[in-house]
Amino acid sequence: MSAHKWQFASRFRRHAFGWRSDTPVQRIKEAVSEIKQVARKEPVLAAEGAITLLEKLSPALEQVDSSSGALGSAVNKAIDTLVPIIIKADVEPKLRQRWLERLWQALQDDEMPYIELLGDYWGELCVTPELASRWADEFMPVVESVWSLNASGHG
Repeated sequence: MSAHKWQFASRFRRHAFGWRSDTPVQRIKEAVSEIKQVARKEPVLAAEGAITLLEKLSPALEQVDSSSGALGSAVNKAIDTLVPIIIKADVEPKLRQRWLERLWQALQDDEMPYIELLGDYWGELCVTPELASRWADEFMPVVESVWSLNASGHG
């Protein structure tokens, strides 16, 4: 894998955009295009770029007015495009686990929530049954707690 400096990375700093959504929507499209171009020849590098973008999206977009829905649509379209790139990268399970940990942290830090759609792809992102099982074990205590009859708000 060659060293690569992502053009999009510097554009997605925390609070990088003002309140208007037109510039961030364009920057998201440019970033996805850059990642797709790299994916043709270097799928693992492209997957790394996709994860980096997903980590940077929410903090960069926090102050943008998303009331028109254009920004949410652009982010969701980006997720729909980037997830298959991440899935297709042929990597060792340890690296994929690190990627999943980074994506999970991005989901946890997603205050607005811009990248929540990413969670819908979690099973596919795991790629192998072994990783999916490991993550299911990780999520089990939370699910059991939420579903518990003793949890507040139930019965």
